[in-house]
Amino acid sequence: MTKIRFLHIADLHLDSPFKGISAIPQNRWKDIRESTFQAFTNVIDYAIESKPDFILIVGDIYDGENRSLRAQHLFQKGMEALQTEGIPVFICYGNHDHLSGNWVRFQLPNNVQVFQEEVETKRLNVKGNTVHITGFSYKERHIREAMHAFYPIANGQDIHIGMLHGSVEGNDEHDVYAPFRKNDLISKQYDYWALGHIHKRQILHDEPPIVYPGNTQSRHRNESGLKGFYEVSLTKGHADLQFIPSSAFIYDKIEVSCDGIIHANELITRIEESLIMYRESNGNAIIELTLTNIGKDAEELLQASTKEEWLSIIQESLSAENHFAIVQQLKFDLPKETIKEAEMIMQMIEEWSTSNWKDALKELYQHPKGSRYLDTIEKEFIEETIQEVDQLLTKVVTQRRE
Repeated sequence: MTKIRFLHIADLHLDSPFKGISAIPQNRWKDIRESTFQAFTNVIDYAIESKPDFILIVGDIYDGENRSLRAQHLFQKGMEALQTEGIPVFICYGNHDHLSGNWVRFQLPNNVQVFQEEVETKRLNVKGNTVHITGFSYKERHIREAMHAFYPIANGQDIHIGMLHGSVEGNDEHDVYAPFRKNDLISKQYDYWALGHIHKRQILHDEPPIVYPGNTQSRHRNESGLKGFYEVSLTKGHADLQFIPSSAFIYDKIEVSCDGIIHANELITRIEESLIMYRESNGNAIIELTLTNIGKDAEELLQASTKEEWLSIIQESLSAENHFAIVQQLKFDLPKETIKEAEMIMQMIEEWSTSNWKDALKELYQHPKGSRYLDTIEKEFIEETIQEVDQLLTKVVTQRRE
């Protein structure tokens, strides 16, 4: 059987808003807000150059149910470019861009096949192979039903691929939509499961591959590291996966040692050199910077000015060099000197489950007017809140030391 080759893409989230950019220099805001578009352009450029047999896009192409005009126009142009190259595309819509939204309609070119709300199987012939691709689009935002139950069992002869925008049953890190268990998918005897919805890249199973490619562009600091998609070479019973980066920039964490530092210019130079070296190896990045090995001289130096002033001068020095290595957050790994109450608070909230958070905040989230401005209580929200609590308690401890 001849090998087929396709791209597995998910969670483009075109025109997504970005969290936490207020701490970033304004001259970089446009680059950041354009990054989901740039990542999509990188995907299209790679497809045109590599010419896969077909492309799968597994949900959340757009960030909202009211798909922006600009995002749709960009996507339309990308699909037309793929049509010119004769590359078929199969897409399904997810919980963010479900079919019940209200948007200005674009007619996609003939190379694009869209799954509707009922599970269906589309077929194409690739190099003598009959390929069955099964999937569905979300009718509305919340799909709680186990949709995999409606996927047919493979016939054992042709190549079968499942497209599923959903999450593992019982996962408490994300809202669970179209829930499934790994064994449920394995039992269908498909050759590849192309998943979407979870933004962390992961392979849940090897044979057959059950794969989340993650999103194509990080949108906040909890989506760290390289983002992109998979290029898959598939034969009956065997798959080779190659991860292809598409990010316009990445979020990451780095540490810079203050060992031997006495003067401010020494520290600024060391930070600049570390970040420039990082960018040369990893590309554009938004960084959470932690200063470590803080001795007595360095501690006195750092505490002579506010953390906000240090962050501002570091950002200015990097901007002057025109390097897209932006420090979004600055942390001091000072010698631990905490108070009992702070330890107790941190220990308590770090042990909370998602249900504990929802119970503690239920009155706030039930407010008829204010609730619509609040983020969903998911892993990212909890991690950001814990970080903010830790920073606040550290500030209190520092003030008490002074």
